[in-house]
Amino acid sequence: MQVTLKPELIEKEIIQSLSFSQKEPVEQHPNLREQIKHATRLGNAYRSKVSIYFRDDLGVKRVDTTIWAHGAKYICLKGGVWLSIDRIIEIKS
Repeated sequence: MQVTLKPELIEKEIIQSLSFSQKEPVEQHPNLREQIKHATRLGNAYRSKVSIYFRDDLGVKRVDTTIWAHGAKYICLKGGVWLSIDRIIEIKS
């Protein structure tokens, strides 16, 4: 799956002020979990940034940052910012 909409590029610090109240499911890349694992390895081993495409209540956003950790429901970005995995569309390295 490729992101076809023009995402709004934002800074990671803005994520905490976004609204994620809509409960409709986000269409996710079929290999999203593998993308998350790969991006976490890149972040920890090489301090590499990735592009994370996700949806908030207003539309598709993109943030270019480092993923430090991931769990079952959230990823942790550089700077201690958390993002729900169920809102992520795909991750590109």
